[in-house]
Amino acid sequence: MNKPNFHPGELAVQTRAKQDAIAARNGTLISDTVLVGARPFIAQQWMIVLSSVDDAGALWSSVLFGQPGFVHTSEDARRILVNVPVAERDLSDPLWANIPAHPDIGMLFLEFGTRRRYRVNGRVERLHDGGLEVVVREAYPVCPKYIRRRQVLAIGDVKLSRPLAVGTAIDTVLEGILQRADSLFVASHHAEAGADASNRGGTPGFVKVVNKQLLRIPDFHGNSMFNTMGNLLIDPRVGLCIPDFEQQQILQLSGQAVLHWDQNDPHNQTGGTGRFWEFTVERWLLRQSPQHVNWEHLDPSPFLPETTN
Repeated sequence: MNKPNFHPGELAVQTRAKQDAIAARNGTLISDTVLVGARPFIAQQWMIVLSSVDDAGALWSSVLFGQPGFVHTSEDARRILVNVPVAERDLSDPLWANIPAHPDIGMLFLEFGTRRRYRVNGRVERLHDGGLEVVVREAYPVCPKYIRRRQVLAIGDVKLSRPLAVGTAIDTVLEGILQRADSLFVASHHAEAGADASNRGGTPGFVKVVNKQLLRIPDFHGNSMFNTMGNLLIDPRVGLCIPDFEQQQILQLSGQAVLHWDQNDPHNQTGGTGRFWEFTVERWLLRQSPQHVNWEHLDPSPFLPETTN
């Protein structure tokens, strides 16, 4: 692909943000094969983020951990191979039930230690006892902004357990996780373009709990392609996944979101964009991480806006 194939939602958001020229230039990096330099990067990852759609059409964001090499590309780099045997799958994660009925999937490879990111949107061609094979539709690098650096020191064996809790409204436990969060993963979808996985980062507290059903999140400057926001303009359904690094928990929320433009921002929470998006919670699931991951925290992102009280 030499010419960006943005859908109408992406084009509309790019135009309103006056970023269409930059988006067109950055979009030339989009390909239907994984770039040569990204292939070893993918193979050395401990973690992958995935977006999927359930039977009701709700979006879910998931995160999988494994030893480096558990994800790799095919020889022709047109497929992503994810090795997660049946015995090591946490079936309480909606991902595994979603794939057979809705094979569209978004993938994000994020290396916290270097802030490097690579996105792949595709379709699950085969789900088998050893894992899954994804045909690449779009693959491209993403800017390293807003990621708090941390690195994996060790990862334990898989120990599956039942979900800790499920619900439809934010309680005090969830509020604590949300207030501590400095990273979250986002699942969005477009009927023709498929599923997409992305991330957002900020200082703890950047995710605001407005009430028991509503979250408010600033939208910073990015790569100008507005893939997530373009999807939400067409289809407001969205999924969030928030890793609780300290408590070894994974919080997954599904609901709907809307982007608000030209908002009053006296404390510079958006870094000058004036954009916030609001997420309405419909369902949530709190799980213990199947593997214990030992993280070392390094430093916050230097790109985060300086806010005032």
